[in-house]
Amino acid sequence: MNAGRDETDARLQALRDAAAGGDPDAQFRLALGLVAAARDAGEAAMLYARAADAGHVEARVQLARMRLYGIADASDPAAAVQDLLRAEADGHAGAGSLLATIALGGLALPRDGGINRRLLGAVNAGNPQALRAAAIHFGRKPNADDQALCMQMLDAAAKAGDAAAAALLAERLAHGEGVDADPAAADDLWRQLQAHGLSPLPACSAPMPIAAASPPRQLAIEEVLQPIPARSLSTRPAVAVIDGLLSRDECRLLMLSAQPFLQPSRAVDPGSGEAQPMPLRTSSDASFDPMLEDFALRCVQLRMARAVGMELANAEQLIVLRYAPGQEYRPHRDYLPPAAIERDRPQAGNRARTICVYLNDVEAGGETVFPADGIEVAPKAGSAVVFDNLRADGSPDPESLHAGQPVLRGVKWLATLWLRERRYRAF
Repeated sequence: MNAGRDETDARLQALRDAAAGGDPDAQFRLALGLVAAARDAGEAAMLYARAADAGHVEARVQLARMRLYGIADASDPAAAVQDLLRAEADGHAGAGSLLATIALGGLALPRDGGINRRLLGAVNAGNPQALRAAAIHFGRKPNADDQALCMQMLDAAAKAGDAAAAALLAERLAHGEGVDADPAAADDLWRQLQAHGLSPLPACSAPMPIAAASPPRQLAIEEVLQPIPARSLSTRPAVAVIDGLLSRDECRLLMLSAQPFLQPSRAVDPGSGEAQPMPLRTSSDASFDPMLEDFALRCVQLRMARAVGMELANAEQLIVLRYAPGQEYRPHRDYLPPAAIERDRPQAGNRARTICVYLNDVEAGGETVFPADGIEVAPKAGSAVVFDNLRADGSPDPESLHAGQPVLRGVKWLATLWLRERRYRAF
């Protein structure tokens, strides 16, 4: 271990010596080295700022990321946006893609047609994450031209090194979605993806979502904001189901993005307000830190939030859960005890609403039940169950008690978004 640290120190010292003369590129490389070695983030930010002031465009983008995610100091989305706008004006393709991602939140930038323009610019520049996001957008549309565009963009993103796009492509090839089935090509892709920590996904038969309003071959992200009909199951507690909310590509994206980060699930202790391992919750889960959220992941979360009449800004971090056979989430309530609210952004209030989207086909078991009204919702890939955690007066509703029944056969994947009463996110 010491030898490795000594080697890192020597490498950083060499970078420091090179940067001592004030060369912007040398300062940029030293900042990258400090970040990669998890060393002084404040020094890295200072070096990025100096290099950016000297005209180093990539340094300005990295500085913007640090400001956006609050790495060296408190998060400052407004300053990050200004840095990215300057980088975009200087021709940095990735800056536009990140600006579009920020704009989905509707806070630091308006959620307007600039999103489509910037995403299209990143697609034309060959940005793999933008290609994947656009592919998923077109994959929701039934027109044959849109499906062909989806396949072309997934293929381009995969060839550019995007592992998630390659996995989505493999699933479509395996099942003949948007293209003739080619199981051999799918198997070959999955063999390559094993090295990236990705494993073949469970079956997902989510139906084609409700047809989009835009013409074929048109990139129109505002379709995410369209209302989707919900089917009420109960008014006390308030429970509804939304059929066909997420597409197969979107369900698979969430499972793929969570796979490398799964850990044993925790639950909030009512006394301390801390999340701890508890017998009532036996699943595994992954929480999506904002730094892990690219355009496609934020777009899915925006779709989930708006489907229940709320804003992405009110959402906590997305949680994706995996239940193996026998695993369950015993009866519990999602609203937070006062200690937990006090520990985590009390200005946002309590969890007003929960949306859970089923991501795969479950062979048996895994139903979501609400004992107060005898409601039982069977898992259905792409569909969501939505419920309120608070009464109309804002007080916690004990009748929101619910549980995830044990999985009897197969595996169950679920995406959960908890939405607070007020703004929770910085952008």
